[in-house]
Amino acid sequence: MQLTAPATRRTALRDADGMAVASFILGLLGLLVLNLFLGPIAITLAAVALWRGTTRRGRALLGLTLGIADLVVLITLMQLDHTVSWSF
Repeated sequence: MQLTAPATRRTALRDADGMAVASFILGLLGLLVLNLFLGPIAITLAAVALWRGTTRRGRALLGLTLGIADLVVLITLMQLDHTVSWSF
């Protein structure tokens, strides 16, 4: 007995689109808080969404860019403050 419907191409694209949007949101949020965690998550979600062939390619690329920017901001502020935690 099968309890769930088999995954279709449409479901896979919808999942990839959701990952693209999530990577954008997490990358944007990561610029403000928790960039050590949210940056790599945004990068991973964007990479998986692009690999799965999302229709929101621009959003996934923006999420990838923001995830990388999160890590760059973290490294820059660590160099300036000589600490992992930072505040304005």
